[in-house]
Amino acid sequence: MTREKADVLRRLHAGPSILLFPNAWDVASARIVEQAGFPAVATSSAGVANVLGYADGERISRAEMLDMVRRIAAAVAVPVTADMEAGYGVTPEAAAETARGVIAAGAVGMNLEDAKPEGALLPMEVQVERVRAARAAAPYLVLNARTDSFPKAGIEEAIRRANAYLAAGADCAFVPFVADREAIARLAREIRGPLNVLGTPASPPLADLQRMGVRRVSLGSGPSRVAYGRLRQFASELKTRGTWNGLGEGAVTYAEMQALFGVKS
Repeated sequence: MTREKADVLRRLHAGPSILLFPNAWDVASARIVEQAGFPAVATSSAGVANVLGYADGERISRAEMLDMVRRIAAAVAVPVTADMEAGYGVTPEAAAETARGVIAAGAVGMNLEDAKPEGALLPMEVQVERVRAARAAAPYLVLNARTDSFPKAGIEEAIRRANAYLAAGADCAFVPFVADREAIARLAREIRGPLNVLGTPASPPLADLQRMGVRRVSLGSGPSRVAYGRLRQFASELKTRGTWNGLGEGAVTYAEMQALFGVKS
């Protein structure tokens, strides 16, 4: 079944529609995404870390991250791809161990970054070996190779790295933090494989991204931060005004939450 889900996820990168991920951070959010009709679920590394009491940047352990991935993968019927940050170690062996852990957790895709948690870029040759190791360890894993070389190292370096990672066995190249239309269009033209970008308030609309040739859009920790923002607004209302109008503004009902976990009221 895992192999079949990997094949489904891989085909989703080929269209006809752009692959959009409103990233989940726990089981409830994953089920909501699935019920909304999305054909796959992606986890947010920052979202998972935050819900377990950690800041982003591999401060959460690999085991804790994989435990949440396992819970999410067991709770939804659609394919799950896991954001595993930089793979929990800079060596090829660490990347391979993380890839095996993702498959064991029931997910069929993985993000692998080329920057250390503190932000320094790994040498491209090192990341190429890490991509190769992850591919060898999990042959059917849908590998999304992220490069953080843009904008700090320039668009040419982002293209060079993305193509090297695709040649090493990645299925998709992820270049976050790009919102300029000309830059996105150039990335889509010159990267020899599916391009994943990060959706932000500054990004072009989804239809425009699809016309530019983008194949995948992730929202990262954005959805979880939207949820926390709504809670902050409500907490402020409750504290300053003593009212609870926010409880009725788009809130999921108790019965709906119970139904989300299979309990009929």
